[in-house]
Amino acid sequence: MHGSPAPSHRIIPRWRTVNITRTERAGRILLGLAAIVGVVFLTSAASVVAVVLFALLVLAGADLAGTGALGHCALYQKLGFVPPSLRRPRSCAR
Repeated sequence: MHGSPAPSHRIIPRWRTVNITRTERAGRILLGLAAIVGVVFLTSAASVVAVVLFALLVLAGADLAGTGALGHCALYQKLGFVPPSLRRPRSCAR
């Protein structure tokens, strides 16, 4: 009989794993939201360069807020970085 795999064998996508500490998540969300508020200043920008820089600031803010909310940083994953507080202790196999 072929059935669905047992719940314990479910595969979790890598992007759903948390690789950011709680403190860093909170900081990313706060800084990200602060940068997004920069969109208010887009109306007062006088030059094209200023508008582009403000738009980049808002995009960076959205990225920070998004990674903070999700708790996953794709760059950390790509670099193989895991904060020490989130590392699993290694088992001693002797």
